[in-house]
This record gives sequence, structure tokens and C-alpha cells, in this order.
Amino acid sequence: MMTPMEQIDIGEKGLRLGQLLKLVGIADTGGNAKELLAAGLVTLNGEVEQRRGAQLKPGDVVRCGEAEVQLG
Repeated sequence: MMTPMEQIDIGEKGLRLGQLLKLVGIADTGGNAKELLAAGLVTLNGEVEQRRGAQLKPGDVVRCGEAEVQLG
């Protein structure tokens, strides 16, 4: 698991929410990411997000439990 308020540079291509959850170690697999999202445990910019394919952009903040990631 990561430390609270980690910052990740996603570059120009962007990133999808399910990919980010796996990248930073919140989810081990895509299936695990889907379960976390379906349970309402993930927020995007303070709002519960359940779409694994949600497109992320610089400035977004993703939180799951104590883990928080700010995208740059």
C-alpha cells in the first residue's frame, strides 16, 4: 500500500481509474479494483466513483481508505 497523499504524474495520455488503482498498489488486479469501486470505497475529487474506466486528468484526487493520490 502507499503512503497518504502520494503524487503521480500521469502525463499527456491520461490514465483510467482502474489502471491507477493497480499502479499505486491499492488494487492487486482489475477484478479487485472493480470490487472496490462497486463497494463505493473509491472517491474521485470527493465524489464516490464506480466506473473503473473513468478517465483521469491532472489535478484529480483519488482516495480509497487512508490512501490518497493527487494526479499531476
